[in-house]
Amino acid sequence: MSSEQNDMVIEAVVTAREDQAAGIAVFELARADGGPLPPFEAGAHIDVHVADGLVRQYSLCNPPGEAERYRIGVLDDPNSRGGSRAIHRDFAAGTAVRISAPRNHFPLHMEAGTSVLVGGGIGVTPMLAMAYALRAAGKPFELHYCSRSRDRAGFLDELAAAFPEQLRLHFDDEDAAQRFDPKACLGAQPAGAHVYVCGPSGFMDWVIAEAKAAGYDSGRIHYEYFNAQVDTHGDAFEVVAARSGVTLQVGPDQTIIDALTKAGIRVKKSCEQGVCGTCICDVLEGTPDHKDKFLSEEEREDNDQIVVCCSRSKTPRLVLDI
Repeated sequence: MSSEQNDMVIEAVVTAREDQAAGIAVFELARADGGPLPPFEAGAHIDVHVADGLVRQYSLCNPPGEAERYRIGVLDDPNSRGGSRAIHRDFAAGTAVRISAPRNHFPLHMEAGTSVLVGGGIGVTPMLAMAYALRAAGKPFELHYCSRSRDRAGFLDELAAAFPEQLRLHFDDEDAAQRFDPKACLGAQPAGAHVYVCGPSGFMDWVIAEAKAAGYDSGRIHYEYFNAQVDTHGDAFEVVAARSGVTLQVGPDQTIIDALTKAGIRVKKSCEQGVCGTCICDVLEGTPDHKDKFLSEEEREDNDQIVVCCSRSKTPRLVLDI
């Protein structure tokens, strides 16, 4: 997708809202002018402009190829920083909303012999689109949906109807035998299988660690964080904004993006948790102290990019191409 498409803002409208499980609402969005929406592939998300200055990312969970609607599932998270709570409170059928064109940092690798889709809680949403895409392509897959309980799990009727052979349900409050065991699940897959995981950060860290322990290389482990607790504190350091010709200090309790903003340098931002990649800058000199959940291990090792909403510097001076 071109950068122009990435910057696109679409005037949309909520065409339907369905409150499903406890705290989960599903919204359908369409263009306000009735035209077709930009195409998307499985794993894509959109930015939703919840309010002025409040933008959040939500995975698309309808079958790829549908041009008349986008569908998102939103958890009314008690630890919300404002986004999900405002959507649950304010969005209803007929609500006007501004959204972005789809972005995809979590693509499906259709060449895999087998795909294992693991969704924890509301993290099942991108797995829905992936399952639809894999089914349409005739590719083998398993879909594991993990939740605290059935009454907190959305999409159950849809999943059972669409993927009766591939669906595996795992609930924390039911018999231990049906709880998700990533070691057993991933260890039983054929050679070359790929695993995809989305959900709460701790859940994802657990599944990713088990996949690595089972011998999956990084090219076969795919994930996308939407929330993360990140420690942005550290020693002070100097940042040079090369293109802007500005040198500034980043304090121990300050983020790079905050220091840049106060110096009058505008950087696009969204999640402010190091998960969406909106604020990435190229590094020209110095070594980043990566604290994000967006860059891959290989990208971190290159040390030529930094997520400035949360990461810091290991060197006293960091030169950015901004």
